[in-house]
Amino acid sequence: MKKMFRLAAVATAALGLGLAGSPAAPGAPAEQRIATVDLQKVFEKYYKTVRSSQALKQEAADMQRERKDMVDAEQKQEAEWQKLIDKAEDQAVSADERARSKAAAAAKLREVKSATQNIQEYDRASAARLREKERQRRDDIVKEIRSVLDADAKAAGYTMVLDVSGESANMAPLVLFSSGVNDLTASLIKELNAGAPPPPAEEKEAKGAR
Repeated sequence: MKKMFRLAAVATAALGLGLAGSPAAPGAPAEQRIATVDLQKVFEKYYKTVRSSQALKQEAADMQRERKDMVDAEQKQEAEWQKLIDKAEDQAVSADERARSKAAAAAKLREVKSATQNIQEYDRASAARLREKERQRRDDIVKEIRSVLDADAKAAGYTMVLDVSGESANMAPLVLFSSGVNDLTASLIKELNAGAPPPPAEEKEAKGAR
């Protein structure tokens, strides 16, 4: 998942902390109230993310089965091509028969190459389609999480929420320390999953069998 905050968030957080620790001047804004959230954990624990991942895996499995059918057909054509090649080189048959087999083999080879190209194109298209679906679903889920988080933060009077799972450009944590006092992760996960539908019957049976 893309990190929601970058280096700019560090500068903003530092400014916010500076304002919080300074005496309020006449007409200055109210003291900053800062909370934290592990957005990566929220994303992974959200039931919609779990369901989305399962759906994508099913789509990938369906695509793999379709690809297997294409490969099986290609291999069958290749086997037919090989038989024609063998017949074209068989000195036990007439020259005319060998010539016909050679021509048929050439035509069959074109079919094999076309089938191979179709598989390659299918691989590229299916991979791109899965990536786009994953990106779109991820963006939609993150947008929904952000909407709930924004509402909760405003209701609680927080002026800033920092993502403790975020990393800077050099892979260092954006939030280097947090006491966890105002961490919204657990409450946000609970709120998001409050409306989760019951698991499918097969999932219940699988859990009961453990």
